[in-house]
Amino acid sequence: MLFAFMLFDRAGAAALRAQTRPAHKAYLGEVAERIAFAGPLLDDDAETMLGSLLVIEFADREAALAWLAAEPFTRAGVYGRSEVRAFRNLWPQRAGFVDAAP
Repeated sequence: MLFAFMLFDRAGAAALRAQTRPAHKAYLGEVAERIAFAGPLLDDDAETMLGSLLVIEFADREAALAWLAAEPFTRAGVYGRSEVRAFRNLWPQRAGFVDAAP
């Protein structure tokens, strides 16, 4: 089942986010084949990172929550608020979005 992770940075976490980002990306790499989409939530300037939006397939909610508990941004204290919800994709995916990067 897909799970949507809506993760919002705590105030003042920009430097910690930048410092922890390589570990975060490596951790995402471990589940890359199960990621429907992933990326930072941005402020109105389209540059400042405010959090993360991830949709990843897990066997169940417990597995999704266990994954999040071990996630580097979570462990480092980057996130101030998080929500994890089951998600059903009902819209066909389109490849080639401008911001998509390997």
